[in-house]
Amino acid sequence: MNHAPAIDVKDLHKTYRDGLFGRHRVEALRGVTFQVGNGEIFGLLGPNGAGKTTLIKVLLGIVRRSHGSASLLGRPPGDREGRRRVGYLPENHRIPRHHTGDTALEYYGCLSGLSVAEVKRRRGRLLELVGLADWGRVPVKKYSKGMQQRLGLAQALLHDPEVLVLDEPTDGVDPVGRSEMRALLQRLKTEGKTIFINSHLLQEIELICERIVILAQGKVLREGRVAEITRISATDITMQLMGTETEIEAALTGRETGGLVMGDAGQYEVTVRVPDQRAVDECVDSLRRHKVGIVSLTRSRQTLEEAFLEIVNRGAMP
Repeated sequence: MNHAPAIDVKDLHKTYRDGLFGRHRVEALRGVTFQVGNGEIFGLLGPNGAGKTTLIKVLLGIVRRSHGSASLLGRPPGDREGRRRVGYLPENHRIPRHHTGDTALEYYGCLSGLSVAEVKRRRGRLLELVGLADWGRVPVKKYSKGMQQRLGLAQALLHDPEVLVLDEPTDGVDPVGRSEMRALLQRLKTEGKTIFINSHLLQEIELICERIVILAQGKVLREGRVAEITRISATDITMQLMGTETEIEAALTGRETGGLVMGDAGQYEVTVRVPDQRAVDECVDSLRRHKVGIVSLTRSRQTLEEAFLEIVNRGAMP
């Protein structure tokens, strides 16, 4: 069993030179370090200009690093053997409009070293897998943007890679399509594939990724499990309650709340600010005295978006 990381980045730097005689220096990556384990779904996050695209290009051997090291499946960036084992869906990819879904896969399959016969053998299953089973003979010019993303994912999977590098894979995909794509990525994970995702849709990343790295201005601000980064609040509790609005408001009089929200089956949801455990106990006692049923009580957790904004804004401070 291979225990080496699928992606290993250590103290990676990339400096672009611009202007007259290359005197103007732009540091796109400044000492980036992280690892992605085999069979992991990993998210790359950061604001515009953070260095995400440069990092992906370095990993794929499209751009040369200035300093530090990076490896993909134990091989240096750009290594031909390593690239055969990687599937790549670029951001804003464009499939020639004269192709159909079938012929586009033949074209990209041949670029990956597959025979036309092998592509024809694989493409039916792949098109079904990405939700395009009935679209193989339809010209790409009739595809929506979301359908083109699905076809792009099919071409990335065509040569059965070990690692998938996906740059904004759900861009233009509707909510149903995003849900289907999440299910597909989870299925690919169970097959042992490593999936490296760059996306600005933080809700999608929160639902699918186990670990993430957050870049800003070419530096790693945070790296770790999503559950660790979206910390639990020490002062907020969220409760699902059974009772009338009048009873609940009377029980919570004098307490700082976020307002009642009507939920399913006559339940109400409310977030209460509490300074300590004693305040939690007093809040529960008050609800019971007013004959309000407590269906659930949980510590509030940040969303990934809230955590991301907090981390990036803190990292931008001088």
